[in-house]
Amino acid sequence: MTLTTCIEGFTIRPATSGDVGLILKFIKALAAYEKMERDVVADETLLSETLFGPRPFAEVLIGEQDGTAVAFALFFHNFSTFVGRPGLYLEDLYVEPEARGRGLGKCLLSYLGHLAKERGCGRVEWCVLDWNENAIDFYTAMGAKPVEGWTVFRVAGAALERLSDGFDRGC
Repeated sequence: MTLTTCIEGFTIRPATSGDVGLILKFIKALAAYEKMERDVVADETLLSETLFGPRPFAEVLIGEQDGTAVAFALFFHNFSTFVGRPGLYLEDLYVEPEARGRGLGKCLLSYLGHLAKERGCGRVEWCVLDWNENAIDFYTAMGAKPVEGWTVFRVAGAALERLSDGFDRGC
């Protein structure tokens, strides 16, 4: 399915397995923007398996301007026990620098809102780096609000290994 948006020449389409290299390129560009290049360990093989294998863990939208890929959004379903409904979690939203300022990011985010509504989701959520004022201003202008009183926690790498080992040892 291709969605033609209100911006002339801009389309949004679901990614296919043939887009894995493009998706990795966008991920690396976003990581560079966020000053986190060293954290990217994903490669095409891993993305192919986790996005397009027998059990896909996330979905990707590709935004194209006049047939050229200039943006992407990667998202997955989560679940709110309080709302009793699924939600969409936006992991990454990226628009190439030369394509910014045309409303393409807004189109992608609006489409995610449409998709969330269509799928019966109660909300769309994401995290923003606290120094990224441009993103914060963009999301606020779209009606998003920061969730006060919450802090993101993460267990990864050696800490994840220790956590898993605790279960293996009987907690």
